[in-house]
Amino acid sequence: MSSPEPVVGDVEISEVGALLADRARCRVLMALHDGRALPASVLADEAGVSRSTASGHLGKLTDAGLLTVEAHGRHRYYRLAGDQVGELLEKLMALAPPRPVRSLREGTRAAQLRTARTCYDHLAGRLGVELMAALLRDGCLAGGDGQFRLRSADRDRVSAYGRDVDYTVTPRGWEFLDTAGIRVPKGNRRLVRYCVDWSEQRHHLAGQLGRALLDHFLDHSWVERRAVGRGVRVTREGRAALADVFSVDWATTRAG
Repeated sequence: MSSPEPVVGDVEISEVGALLADRARCRVLMALHDGRALPASVLADEAGVSRSTASGHLGKLTDAGLLTVEAHGRHRYYRLAGDQVGELLEKLMALAPPRPVRSLREGTRAAQLRTARTCYDHLAGRLGVELMAALLRDGCLAGGDGQFRLRSADRDRVSAYGRDVDYTVTPRGWEFLDTAGIRVPKGNRRLVRYCVDWSEQRHHLAGQLGRALLDHFLDHSWVERRAVGRGVRVTREGRAALADVFSVDWATTRAG
């Protein structure tokens, strides 16, 4: 005789809250926010804890469904469990205060993040907002102007998916994507979304189109991921492509 199905009530968000209340676990999640899979040793360094302590944190995050783990030989690689986890981190970043810089290393990394970084599966920082501005300027996107206008309700907002502007790809935009060879992946996610960029306080492109741009930049070596963290570096080929394809002068833009 089979046992009856357990009766469940409302969701228990405090379970997730308890996981996120630990600074080391949050640093692990942020280190994985660029969509990559990283080994436990790297995540231990990013969290500033021993490998044995990191193993315990990774086990809890995996058991809770926030991370997935893949075995490659003797090594185990962890990544965010999916888009929902990435979106959860984005929403938390909208509420969290910025972390003060206390060392030269942290200052260097902060500067790199402001210049060019990933925001889960799309480009952000000055590079991200300049790309979106270029698409708007050239008539590839319509619906807004890429500017974030502070309202009283948004005063503490530093980064989040935006919802008050409905951007769309224009016929000229589809022609541009086809000519540039940028392939938008199929899926159920919204084609065009945007985030309020925390460092530039302007819009950068998200959604399926944002993911397509990041994939294209990586596939063509226009940007390179840094060894750790979410920062990316624009390559020589990338600087040429930004000028030729998007009419963006990266040297001037970066210096500005």
